[in-house]
Amino acid sequence: MPQHTPPRPICGNCDGFPTVAITTGTRNHDGSRVTVPATCRTCNGTGHTTPAATLARAGR
Repeated sequence: MPQHTPPRPICGNCDGFPTVAITTGTRNHDGSRVTVPATCRTCNGTGHTTPAATLARAGR
């Protein structure tokens, strides 16, 4: 049987869309819009966050 990895939680700041193109309002010589890429700072452009660390007790 195949073993599947559990899905990682989606970043709450970008909702899984880590990279976007923002228009500046100006146009290139060919008429297309000038865009600036922006990535999410929280997830560093991955779209996922790592789960919070849990406290593990060892010993008594």
